[in-house]
Amino acid sequence: MVRLMGDHLSLVLLGVLGLFLLSAGIEDVRTREIANWKTAAIALLAPAWWWSIGIGLWPGAAIQLGVAAVVFAMFVGAFALGMMGGGDVKLIGALALWLPPLATVSMLIVMSLVGGALTLVMLIEARMRRTGRAIEVPYGVAIAIAGLLAIREPIINQFG
Repeated sequence: MVRLMGDHLSLVLLGVLGLFLLSAGIEDVRTREIANWKTAAIALLAPAWWWSIGIGLWPGAAIQLGVAAVVFAMFVGAFALGMMGGGDVKLIGALALWLPPLATVSMLIVMSLVGGALTLVMLIEARMRRTGRAIEVPYGVAIAIAGLLAIREPIINQFG
């Protein structure tokens, strides 16, 4: 019975994460910002996710925290170089709390590919309009898409 409750809770938490990711992506398109409260909520819900899927404090939660810290630190470097916005960096770090290490790497690869495609589309559009302005890529969209693709597996596999 406890495991069944954990299964339901884990699906609810994945659904909530998915909604937060969708909301962050949409907000980034509209305003080129991602609200801190959304990223904080994603990060603060991660321990409930860990509990719902049976991750213990040691070494499971410690690994999750370590991977997320490394990912966050890498992207803080990108932020410092002006390559990425602060909201994007925080969202990537918060999302890394939810994913196992290999899934985090896969998510980052998908995020990079989607982000590159989005950048290319925006560059072409800017050239066609001949605006001459620097483009500002809503990278939250790439993060949200990669995150949604990464969390789809536990949702789909529960029916298998």
